[in-house]
Amino acid sequence: MSTTLETGHRINLEKTAPGLKRVRIGLGWKVNAADGQPFDLDSSVFLCKRDAADNPVMLSNAHFVYYNHTTSPDGAVVHSGDNRTGDRDGDDEVITIDLGRVDPAVVEMPIVVTVHEADVRKQTFGRVSGAYVKVYNDDTGETLAQYNLNEDYSDKTALQFGSLYRKDGEWRFQAVGAGFKLNLATFIRKLGGTV
Repeated sequence: MSTTLETGHRINLEKTAPGLKRVRIGLGWKVNAADGQPFDLDSSVFLCKRDAADNPVMLSNAHFVYYNHTTSPDGAVVHSGDNRTGDRDGDDEVITIDLGRVDPAVVEMPIVVTVHEADVRKQTFGRVSGAYVKVYNDDTGETLAQYNLNEDYSDKTALQFGSLYRKDGEWRFQAVGAGFKLNLATFIRKLGGTV
């Protein structure tokens, strides 16, 4: 049974689906037509530990998974690649995670979507509607949770859709919905990486 989440809500995935081994994160959106430059959204996941101030920090630059680096060092996180249009039915981009293979040092995986070359193309999430994130049991195909991002992000160039995190040895998901005026490189630096 799927749970619809609101901003800030959390779900314990392993209690929802006992024996859960693999999850699939499906991200979707619709791009509203407009003249000018092509519009491309890019999803990314960051494999993070916590620093002394309890902030998420990437284990290393190699622990940033996106369309140009599609697999984490431990092989647990795999990105489906870049969908440049957002016009297909179903999920536009997919991230698959083998929970048992995730590096034990990883405690959180923020899932972020950015507008490609937002500054150059002068584009924001104002052209995006119907954005969502779904968490599936990858073995059964069952939808465990869905979060629809319904807020106004018209001046934002990056959105954290959600976060997969480990607490008390169990994997959980939080609906985040936080918007930022950042590009991908700035987001990487924010999480302790270098570009």
